[in-house]
Amino acid sequence: MPALPRSFYNRPTVDVARDLLGKTLVHGETSGRIIETEAYLGLADLAAHASRGLTPRTRVIFGPPGHAYVYLIYGMHECLNVIAEPAGTPGCVLIRALTPLTGLDLMRQRRHGQKDLTGGPGKLTRALAITRALNATDLTRGPLRILDAPTQGHIQVTPRIGITQCTDWPLRFLLTDRTNSIPSTPASNQPGT
Repeated sequence: MPALPRSFYNRPTVDVARDLLGKTLVHGETSGRIIETEAYLGLADLAAHASRGLTPRTRVIFGPPGHAYVYLIYGMHECLNVIAEPAGTPGCVLIRALTPLTGLDLMRQRRHGQKDLTGGPGKLTRALAITRALNATDLTRGPLRILDAPTQGHIQVTPRIGITQCTDWPLRFLLTDRTNSIPSTPASNQPGT
């Protein structure tokens, strides 16, 4: 499967967040199917890092679409975001959960034998060895890629979780099982390990 092209990311953040569901995130020998995302809408969204304006930390969010924004939260968990929107318009999508596909033994080793390998943003970055060294990586051709794949299942929309601002905005998207509307691998409220 090919990597998603830049045009996929050069669209409204909410559309990118929904359409990332079912796609395959790949880093090295490990990969997983994206099953949960959250959209962050820029300057007017007080839960978004970009709402603080252009800073050295947020520069990548204001840059061209299709790049990774990787940051540290709580001083211990790294989180992966995907940049959406045209350059100059901040928007990003937090990858909240995956269903593991390849490299499971390596993921288990990195997660120290934990059963839930990729059910939260901090868990999936540890399992796939995604660190801040990958911040600003081009997802269309870099070592970290998102591959096209069909979306199978239903999309459930809820308010975002684990934030304190704009908590009622329906910007969390989950790929659910067709029969019971339960997320394939629900992410916890926190990005923890």
